[in-house]
Amino acid sequence: MEDKVLLEVKGLKKYFSMGHKQDLKAVDDISFYVKKGETLGVVGESGSGKTTCGRCIAGLNHITAGEVIYDGKNVKKLRGKEKKRFHKEVQTIFQDPYSSLDPKMKVQDIISEGMVIHKLYENNEERLKAVYELMELVGLSAKQGVRYAHEFSGGQRQRIGIARALAVEPKLIICDEPISALDVSIQAQIINLLMDLQEKMGLTYLFIAHDLSVVRHISNRIIVMYLGKIMEISTADELYEKPLHPYTQVLISSIPIPDPKVEREREKLELEGEVSKVVGNDQGCRFKDRCRYAREVCSKEAPELREVADNHFVACHLC
Repeated sequence: MEDKVLLEVKGLKKYFSMGHKQDLKAVDDISFYVKKGETLGVVGESGSGKTTCGRCIAGLNHITAGEVIYDGKNVKKLRGKEKKRFHKEVQTIFQDPYSSLDPKMKVQDIISEGMVIHKLYENNEERLKAVYELMELVGLSAKQGVRYAHEFSGGQRQRIGIARALAVEPKLIICDEPISALDVSIQAQIINLLMDLQEKMGLTYLFIAHDLSVVRHISNRIIVMYLGKIMEISTADELYEKPLHPYTQVLISSIPIPDPKVEREREKLELEGEVSKVVGNDQGCRFKDRCRYAREVCSKEAPELREVADNHFVACHLC
C-alpha cells in the first residue's frame, strides 16, 4: 500500500425522488479516501447506502451533490480521453455473477468486450491470447472460453466477472458484494483469489459487503455505514477489537466465535426495531431509534464524524 490517495469522495449525496417534495437519502454527505494499493471495506446492512455509494463512484448513478476525485481529478469534469481512461481504470465486480453476464455471449467474448471498446490489442488473435491468459489467472481453463455463462457454477461465473473486470487493466475495482450470492465453501476461494490478484497486479479495492468478518479478512481499513451516513472508520483490526459506535458493536457481536463454549456464554447485542428509510428533513443521529444508549441530544443533533484516536473516526455523541 502506498501513501498516494487514488480515490477521494467529498460530501457525496445521492437522493432519490419519492414525490410530494420528498427525497430518499440513500447516501447523505459522506467523505472518505482510498489509498493506492489498499482495500477499503464498506460494511452495513441492507439499505445502508453502500452499494449506491459504489455505483456513484463508478459513474453508474448520477450524483446529487459532492465530488468524486480520481487520481487527483474531479470525475464530473472529465471529458473525452480522460473520461474514457476513468471508465477503463475503474471497474466493478457485481453481486450476482449470473445476471451481470450476457447469456447470449460466449465467455471469451464477454471478457474481451472491454478490450474491444478500449482498443487494447491490435487484432482478435492478440485479444484471445490475453483472454485465455486471464482465464487461467482466475482459475478457469482457456478451453472453457467457447462456453456460455449458464454452463458454469456460481463460483466460476464470479471468476468470469473478475476476469472481465481485469481485462481492461484497471487500477481500482469496486467489489459490490462479490461473494454474497455464493455458497460459503466458495466464498473463501473468491476472497483469496482477489487478494492474490491484488498482490500480483497492484490493484486497489473498494470492497462492499454486509458481512463484517469477511470484510475484516480482506480490508486494510473499514467504513461502517448506516442509513446513508458513515458511523465509523478505522483500521480493520482496531475496528474489530475496539468498536466504538453502538451500531458497529452490534455488527461485531453478531459474528460467530468458533469456540462453542465461548459462543454460548458471551453477551450478544441485538438491534431493536427495523431499518427505516430516511426522507425529508430528518433530525439527529440516524441510528437513534435502534440505539440502546440514545439520549435526548441524539434526537436533536446529528453527530459529526470526528477522529477520536489515531486514524479512528466515529460519529456518535457518546464517544
